[in-house]
Amino acid sequence: MEEKIVITVLMPAYNAADYIGDAICSVLTQSFTKFELLIINDGSTDETENIIKTFGDERIKLITQDNMGVAGALNTGLKYANGKYIARFDADDICNPLRLALQYQFLETHPGYVICGSNAKYIDMFAEFVFNYSSPGYTHEQIMSLPYHVCPFIHSSTFFLKNAIVSEGGYDIHAHGFEDHFLWRKVLRKGKGYNLTDALISVRLNPASVTMDEQYQPKAYKKLKHQILKSETINNEQGELLKNWIKENHPVMMHESYYRLLAKKYLWNNYSPEKARENIHKSVINGGSDLHSTILLALSYLPYSWLKQVYQLKKLKQRIYAY
Repeated sequence: MEEKIVITVLMPAYNAADYIGDAICSVLTQSFTKFELLIINDGSTDETENIIKTFGDERIKLITQDNMGVAGALNTGLKYANGKYIARFDADDICNPLRLALQYQFLETHPGYVICGSNAKYIDMFAEFVFNYSSPGYTHEQIMSLPYHVCPFIHSSTFFLKNAIVSEGGYDIHAHGFEDHFLWRKVLRKGKGYNLTDALISVRLNPASVTMDEQYQPKAYKKLKHQILKSETINNEQGELLKNWIKENHPVMMHESYYRLLAKKYLWNNYSPEKARENIHKSVINGGSDLHSTILLALSYLPYSWLKQVYQLKKLKQRIYAY
């Protein structure tokens, strides 16, 4: 007897040929089996679609469309998903084998909760460990007390009640770069959220990531983003401004951003100054020879106790800016 699908693992994919095979394998080997893997091939021009088709697993459902961006791809997925629950997942990440089972169990046994995220491990493009991520809040009360500019969930770790998302209109295609955060702001007004302490996904940092480091966006983008998140409203004109402000994903810029981001993580999140300097050097090779790289290099020689103080000042500055 065929098992009833209760979970749709929703995976948008755009030019993800380098990593999507590992991502799919991590879903197909889940301990929980009542799921479909719905992959939205969002106009890929590489071998993404061919790699997906090599699996030949009946649980995989493939929809290929013209490129619409992350929000557009996810809305297509919501339209065709058969599961009561949606497990979001990115085409370059890796699922813990117990992910679906643990998140399904939580929402099934906690009435009133509509979304469940988790902690995560971050890995680099070669799947090497970079740092452990701890959620900014775990209980619903902690999540609701977060400043508006702090996103409460890692997008690809979220597991939610489909109807709760659809009733809010799905993902807003105008919220370029923060469509998930904008959606959570609305959803959490009507249902509860929670983050599990288990690291249920490995998030892969890689040069092809759509969003790398917000410092590459103009101040006007960040200012408008904060304004939208605070008001929880967005219009077409604001969406066009956001779209125009986002820089194109030029390969050189993306590699520079990738290595600089790794350098930051090896300083702030997993104190490894030698690895930080190694990645600063790679960032410079890829065009990142500027004042910011010089500052990062200097910080890498500070004692850990001093570096922590710098980090706290940095976070304080961010909070002041947001308000």
